Amino acid sequence: MAAPRPLRELLAAVPVLALPDVALDLPIAGVTDDSRAVGPGTLFVAVRGHTHDGHRFVRSALAAGAAAAVVEAPPDDCPGAALVIAADTRRALPWLAAAFHGYPARGLRVIGVTGTDGKTTTCHMIHALLEQAGSRTGLLSTVGARIGAALYDTGLHTTTPGSVEVQALLAEMRDGGARYVVLETTSHALAQERTAACEYDVAVVTNVTPEHLDYHGTLDAYRATKARLFAALASHRKPGQPKIAVLNADDPGCALFREAARAADVVLTYALDTPADVRALSIDAAPGGQAATIDLCGEEITLGLPLPGRHNVANALAALAVGHALGAAPATMRAALEAFSGVPGRWERVEAGQPFGVVVDFAHTPNALRALLAGLRAETPGRLIAVFGCAGERDARKRPEMGRIAAALADLVVLTSEDPRCEDPEAIVAAIAAGCEDAGAVEAVSYWRVMDRAAALRFAVDLAAPGDTVVATGKGHEASLCIGTTEHPWDERTVLQQALARQGYAPGSAPPPHRPTIARRA
Repeated sequence: MAAPRPLRELLAAVPVLALPDVALDLPIAGVTDDSRAVGPGTLFVAVRGHTHDGHRFVRSALAAGAAAAVVEAPPDDCPGAALVIAADTRRALPWLAAAFHGYPARGLRVIGVTGTDGKTTTCHMIHALLEQAGSRTGLLSTVGARIGAALYDTGLHTTTPGSVEVQALLAEMRDGGARYVVLETTSHALAQERTAACEYDVAVVTNVTPEHLDYHGTLDAYRATKARLFAALASHRKPGQPKIAVLNADDPGCALFREAARAADVVLTYALDTPADVRALSIDAAPGGQAATIDLCGEEITLGLPLPGRHNVANALAALAVGHALGAAPATMRAALEAFSGVPGRWERVEAGQPFGVVVDFAHTPNALRALLAGLRAETPGRLIAVFGCAGERDARKRPEMGRIAAALADLVVLTSEDPRCEDPEAIVAAIAAGCEDAGAVEAVSYWRVMDRAAALRFAVDLAAPGDTVVATGKGHEASLCIGTTEHPWDERTVLQQALARQGYAPGSAPPPHRPTIARRA
C-alpha cells in the first residue's frame, strides 16, 4: 500500500481554481471518487457521472473520514469543509491518483491497444512476445490484470477499469519489476479520462467498425475518440523510449490515426490486404491453426499460428509490428506466437468426446460475428449452429444486422438472452429475429427463440449431429449474466459441458449413437 503523501504534492498534478481554508500539508492516505471507499485521510474527488453526481456525496465522504474533497462547485451542505475547487474533476481524478502513486506510468513503457474487435487477443499476443523476449510485462485486458504469474479479476463486464484502479495496478506492476505494461484501451475509457495519466509510449489500433454508437452518436465520433490514444503519445517522454504508432493499413480510419499520431517518432503499418510495413504475403490452413508467410519490415518470416481465422493473423501482425519497433528478434517473436494458446472465451473449444465442434467466443459486434462465422464455416463439414443475443442498454442499431449476418453464414440460429439488463429481452431478440428473416431465415425451421440462455445452449447441442459446429457468442470468458440490475453467476463453458453431459458425453468418453437431425442447408 502506498505511503501517505502531502496534499500539495497531489495538487501539483492538476490545475486548481481555489483552495479555501485547506491545509496543504494534510497527509493523504488514498484517492477515490467512490464515497463508499472513503477511509480516514482519503482525498475524495466528486465526479459528475452519467447516473450519479459525486457532489451529492461530499458530505458523507467527509463524515467517513475524508481529509479533503476536490469539487467543481462547493456543495451547500458542507460549510467550513476542506474543499479544493477544480474546473474538471473527471480530468483531475486520474492525475491525482497517478501523483499519489508516484506517477507509475513513468516507470513503465506503456503500450495501449484500441479498436472495435481483436483488442484483447492482440494485447495478450504482445504480452506473450515481450515476455518471451525476457522483458517482465504487465497486462490489463478484458480478461483481467496479469502481474507476474498472478491474474486478477478487474470486475464484471469491464475492459479498462476506473482511473483510480488503473493507477493502482500500474503502481503494483512497476513495484513488481515490470518493464512494460500492455493496456487494453476502450473508447469509453478514453472518453471518460480513465487512462488520462497513463502516458503511453506505444499506441496500436486493430480496426474500427460501428459499435457503441448509442454512446458516441456517430461512427466519426467513435473513430475520433479512438484517435485520442494516438494523440496521447504527446505525453511525458521517457529516456531512451521513442513514441511508436502501429496502424492497420486495411482500416478506413488509418489516415485519421496517422494524423493523430503526430508526436510519434516511429509509425509502422500492418495489413492483410494492403501494402504495409508488416504484411501477410500468404495464409494457408494448417493442422491446429494456420501457416502465414509475413513480410516483417523487409524480412520474410514464416509463422505457424495455432489459432484459426484471418482476423487472428491480423492480430498477430499488429503484435509483430509492436515487437519489431521495440527491438524484439523475429525468431523470439515467432516462438512466442507459435506457442500462443489463445485467450479464454475467444474461439475456445469445449471438448467432451462429442463428434461435433463446440466453440465459445466473445463476438458481440457485427464485424466480429461475421469473421467468426466465416472462419468456422470454412472448417465445419456439417452444419454451423449459432447461439447468440445482444446486450441490453447498448447500441440497438446493430441487432438486426447481427441477425442478418447469422442467418446468412450459419445453417441454424438460436436467439437467446444476453445481459438484457433492464430492457425487455424478448424485444431485443425480436429485433435480431427481424434481421434473420430479412436474410431468409424461417422461425422454427432455421431459427428459434429460446429466451433462457442455458436452455438455448442445451437446445443447440441437442440439434447437433456429427460434423456440425455449435458456436455460442457474446459471453466468452464473462462470469456473470446481467438480468435487471442483478449479476447472476454464469460460465458459458460450464453450461455447455453440462449440456453435453446430458447427451452422455464427457471428457475421454466414447461418443454415444446420435439421433438424426435437420439436414444441412443447401
